[in-house]
Amino acid sequence: MKTFITSGAIPAREVKMEALTSLSASFEKLCLAAGLEALGDMMARDAQAACGPRHARSEARRAHRWGKTTGKIGFHGGKVAIERPRLRGFDGKEQALSSWEAALREDWLGSWAMNQMLINVSTRKFGRSVRLPEGDVPAAKGSGLSKSAASRHFVALSSEKLDAFMSSDLSKLDLLVIQIDGLHVSDDLMLVAAIGIDSQGVKHPLALVEGATENTATVQALIDNLIARGLDPDEWRLFIVDGAKALSKAIRASFGKTAAIQRCQIHKARNIMDRLPKELHASTRRVLRQAWELDDADKAERLIRNLARRLEQDRPGVAASILEGLDEILTVVRLKLPIALRRSLACTNIAENMMGTIRRVTRNVKRWRDGSMALRWVAAGMIEAAKGFRRLKAHKQLPVLRAALQARRNYLSQEPVAHQAAAA
Repeated sequence: MKTFITSGAIPAREVKMEALTSLSASFEKLCLAAGLEALGDMMARDAQAACGPRHARSEARRAHRWGKTTGKIGFHGGKVAIERPRLRGFDGKEQALSSWEAALREDWLGSWAMNQMLINVSTRKFGRSVRLPEGDVPAAKGSGLSKSAASRHFVALSSEKLDAFMSSDLSKLDLLVIQIDGLHVSDDLMLVAAIGIDSQGVKHPLALVEGATENTATVQALIDNLIARGLDPDEWRLFIVDGAKALSKAIRASFGKTAAIQRCQIHKARNIMDRLPKELHASTRRVLRQAWELDDADKAERLIRNLARRLEQDRPGVAASILEGLDEILTVVRLKLPIALRRSLACTNIAENMMGTIRRVTRNVKRWRDGSMALRWVAAGMIEAAKGFRRLKAHKQLPVLRAALQARRNYLSQEPVAHQAAAA
């Protein structure tokens, strides 16, 4: 039997004693050595459980010792070498140590790479960001801190997280609101994202799909994915969209023609302001805000129609834009929701706030034409942004929304019967 010993491994006990003599200067090395010593003890116990005590002949043993070798595990975003025992079964095949396999499964390298890149550390600066040049644990060659290694770790982990994100079960989420918005990442690449709000006001990133534009096929692919993962199309929810006709068309095709759709008021006001001279911005915003704050949908509609009528003679295009999609702009008013809840649900503010995180984490991505790369980065940004999501500010009023949606459903289901009775 041969003994394989590689000098590159760190002798844990010697390093720990050395670090203890100068604790203030070698705390990082002390932590590393203590961890390696603990892992070494665990592997020694695993070896003894499989092979029995050294030089003993036990009928219960399943393998025998086969020397030692050096393996690498993750530490501070890179790798460090550790000496580990080797075991051979009686069939001649090598047997793995459960403690060593568990240490490898942690995948700290991928987690460090993803975390550093999400806070906008470039791959070429990755090594220095996780290991100080003057530190006690140097970044030796082969420690996995190069820019190409960091990129590989990020791609592997982000792809894994994207797959898990796009296949997670949605049937257990009691979603009351779904926001769908398009994210422009380049001239020929559009990503459409969906975010849900449950009955407790907690926000959940739901899905992300790519397309050339925000067309019906792209949005339908997103909705089909949500339904396939357990989103019940028979349940009534409030859908908040940015105003694209493809969004409303796909939602009605999947959730019924009477689905409750609220058009984002921020997007609507922005589109109107872009077509008006600056001297008309203040007065127009004032009228729109006044209309959206009213509790009476009929009065709000009259205010908006009067505004369009005043602008019709000089700016007919703007007047038509104001009236376009008027029913969907006032959905939350027609549902008779409290003013605080209306303000939270009348716009795609969650997706808007999320974009700040996405722009930050994707700042150093150059190849936006690579759809798979953009999809991975933006999905990682959505997952990262979700960690900072707070509950909906008016979450205590969400039962009112559920009751309003149920009342709307009951009314629309009885309306044809009422018309038939009146005609009879």
